[in-house]
Amino acid sequence: MGSIEKAIRASDLGLNPANDGKVVRVPIPALTDDRRKELSRHVHKQAEEGRNVVRQARRDANERLKKLLKDHKISEDDERKGLDQVQKITDEHVKLIDDLQKKKDQDLLGH
Repeated sequence: MGSIEKAIRASDLGLNPANDGKVVRVPIPALTDDRRKELSRHVHKQAEEGRNVVRQARRDANERLKKLLKDHKISEDDERKGLDQVQKITDEHVKLIDDLQKKKDQDLLGH
């Protein structure tokens, strides 16, 4: 139970769990304007982390393509096509994250 409480506290959501030995209770604060803004900041942070993960995957894929070219396992044309495809997939996923962030902001802030 201690691990569960610790993880909830570490979640950066401003939640303060308590347990009675059998049950972990997590009081959820009212959604005031300040709380909504705080949650929006959290959404932005999570979205940026998501974009960074996608970009890291792009870097890894591009490095693999360049290694395949260097090892003469693919042609320059295939490398170029691969790099273009990786960028297209990256752009699609970053857009998905951006769209989800905007939707959540609308839900939270009503804009």
